[in-house]
Amino acid sequence: MFLPSFAALVLAATTAHAHGINPNHIHKRQATSSSGSAAAGTTTTASGTTATTATAGATGGSVVSVAVSSGVATATAAVSDVPALSALTFGMSTGTTFSPTATFSEGTTPTISGLSDAPALPAFTYSQNVWPTMDKTPPTDSDEVTEWMKELDGVDIPDLEPTIDGSCASDPEFSSDAANRGWWTCGHHTRDTDITVCPDKLTWGVSFDDGPSPYSNKLLNYLEEKDISATFFVVGSRVISYPDMLRQEYMAGHEISVHTWAHPALTKLTNEQIVAELGWTRKAIKDVLGVTPTTMRPPYGDIDDRVRAISLAMGLVPIIWTVANNVAFDTNDWNVAGGTASGAQCVQTFNNLIGNATTIDTGFIVLEHDLYEITVDLAIGYNLETAQNHNPAFTLQPIGQCNKIPTTDLYRETNTNTSFPFTESSTNSSDGSSSGSTSGADSDNSSSRAAVIHVPALMTMSIAGLIAAVAFL
Repeated sequence: MFLPSFAALVLAATTAHAHGINPNHIHKRQATSSSGSAAAGTTTTASGTTATTATAGATGGSVVSVAVSSGVATATAAVSDVPALSALTFGMSTGTTFSPTATFSEGTTPTISGLSDAPALPAFTYSQNVWPTMDKTPPTDSDEVTEWMKELDGVDIPDLEPTIDGSCASDPEFSSDAANRGWWTCGHHTRDTDITVCPDKLTWGVSFDDGPSPYSNKLLNYLEEKDISATFFVVGSRVISYPDMLRQEYMAGHEISVHTWAHPALTKLTNEQIVAELGWTRKAIKDVLGVTPTTMRPPYGDIDDRVRAISLAMGLVPIIWTVANNVAFDTNDWNVAGGTASGAQCVQTFNNLIGNATTIDTGFIVLEHDLYEITVDLAIGYNLETAQNHNPAFTLQPIGQCNKIPTTDLYRETNTNTSFPFTESSTNSSDGSSSGSTSGADSDNSSSRAAVIHVPALMTMSIAGLIAAVAFL
């Protein structure tokens, strides 16, 4: 059943490509007005609701139309150093960048709750000749990628042709077969190996994508003040650009997960390119923190059974934000940074989402971003404040914690699992389609053991057990 209060989100869901912000814009809150700032038209209805339409600016994209209540349209932030909501629009001037509050030197031992045996922080100095070009899918002929490809040995990777660009419109044939392909982008198809919710009702899995950035510390300061932990899905190109910021996130007890090297739609890439995107990001995180995540999030949520199998073979369990009643728990903050929505529309979208969270039987995972100052301001000045004051109360937790995954199992080096319980080869979906199997391998080197996941067993096994198993290999 489609819930009436989700109606305002349907139009937002029709934008050409979800989460279409570009990591190359790292230093921008958004484009300046000289680049073509967004124009917003406002009309007040008889009921007092303000219908706002934001016109796409220089970055292009579809116009988003969301009905905005008068209260939201005139809101001011409860947090200092955050502009009034009406000012949070495409084209506004960029504010102050934020350096890490604390820096951690080589050899510092993490004092993270639940992670007592974490290795000391390694030395890290950026050297251009060591890393691929930033924000571009890495070449596949390097020694590193050749070695990482061995992790796929013995794994049944589904023989699915790459999509054209990861969008449904460009691939009508593949889109019509999305259920069989397990293609999330076209129909939100998932598999039992995907983490898509927090199991406990009224629990919000807090997550931020695309950082670290010069504005991440503004968010970190707020999270520390409010005693909130989150999961950060980090881009490899940003990790080597802002290693101290990543260390601050990790040392503060936030969960760190893989979000690719250059933020492409993964289904459009070859197997080798997918391995390169995940492998270089995994390596960047380990080189900076000393630990290797066991989870990942596909950019744009763009995953199918081929991408899924490769991710799991590399020891990375996919995490996607919640979809309920065919509406994604996506704040659309990226639309504000991209010039296709106003701040008020973003906040109204979020209010619509959490207003309906009480109607589902589980908790939920929400998508937000810390790449831009404007998305951080929307989070700390409005969305997180609203969530904390919600009645009934939400429990705000990082995604691993809300899924009762031990912190040790979120990183390969600290995982304590001693066995892998899967012995057969197949992959079944939660909606009846199927694909190939998956396996794990050792960190940045291939493993001599190629374990195979029998996914039906996941129906009787906790996600925590799955991650522990994948991490062990």
